[in-house]
Amino acid sequence: MLSADEVEATGRSIAAMQEPDGAIPWTTGEHVDVWNHVEAAMALLVAGQVAAAEAAYDWCLELQRADGSWPMKIVRGEVEDDSGETNMSAYLAVGVWHHWLVRRDRSFVERCWPAVRAGLDYVCSMQLPWGGIAWSREWTDGAPGEASDEAMLAGSSSIHHSLRAGLALAALLDAPAPRWEEAAGRLGHAVREHPDAFADKSTYSMDWYYPVLAGVVRGAEGAALLATRWDDFVVPGLGVRCVDTNPWVTGAETAELVMALDALGERDRACRVLGDSQHLRLEDGRYWTGFVFPDEGNWPPEQTTYTAAAQVLAVDALSRSTPGAGIMRGDSLPAVRELEGDCRCRLSA
Repeated sequence: MLSADEVEATGRSIAAMQEPDGAIPWTTGEHVDVWNHVEAAMALLVAGQVAAAEAAYDWCLELQRADGSWPMKIVRGEVEDDSGETNMSAYLAVGVWHHWLVRRDRSFVERCWPAVRAGLDYVCSMQLPWGGIAWSREWTDGAPGEASDEAMLAGSSSIHHSLRAGLALAALLDAPAPRWEEAAGRLGHAVREHPDAFADKSTYSMDWYYPVLAGVVRGAEGAALLATRWDDFVVPGLGVRCVDTNPWVTGAETAELVMALDALGERDRACRVLGDSQHLRLEDGRYWTGFVFPDEGNWPPEQTTYTAAAQVLAVDALSRSTPGAGIMRGDSLPAVRELEGDCRCRLSA
């Protein structure tokens, strides 16, 4: 467990890489994507960097497009990849709900609400008949183009979490959103009952733990799911592999597994796994992205904001230090009744 001073130091390391317009790139000079940007804003708030966090949210409001999406990659204010990825477009809802839990600032929520609403409406428009959410929509000549027909299990699980956060915001503002509730119900059923309908990314640890982390699969079923591939991904003393075929543990995936374990009530194991990843921490609070254990070297040779952010959020989840510590446990989020979609079309393809 990190001390409060160490969490603040990591918050300062994230703020130090924030660009003047509020954007938080993966690392200095690298690209920005909205999902990791919002996660970094959440960590800044936990670390007491309120002004920096709110500047990050202002950036989201400025950069959102008319259809509710954001470009997938932005480098120093210039769009590098303009396709609209659904998971990224959904995640602002989680960040805004987290801000409400920590700050109880209704005016902030009201200011962000139009962007949250547009983002989640865009996501719902991309739902496939069997319940999954299409991965992205291409853009051509500055206009929306063709949509993907594939959905990703980790991304769709995260979208389910975002839809529940959006419903919590809607209830706070007395702005019912039945379309989001229906979409979440169909999506939750697809993730729980038909994981094979999603694109096969099973070599990635995110596909393994994300249904648990995002709250779709919990309790005994969640514990059983994590047990299925624990030995494939968890390297004792080092952390969690990003990909099962590579001898490379990463700080972000490790922190996310920690939060999944915490959500299952497995606090002791969560603390142990989090401790295993602290070899990635530098004295000033920054984090290496990962570690290649046969070579005993950090790779890539960079410290990333998303790794630092995930670590801060994991520490907050375990320490219960802020009112937003339960954001991944879903303590404050409404339950959603599952609704069956037509998975036959996907499973028979």
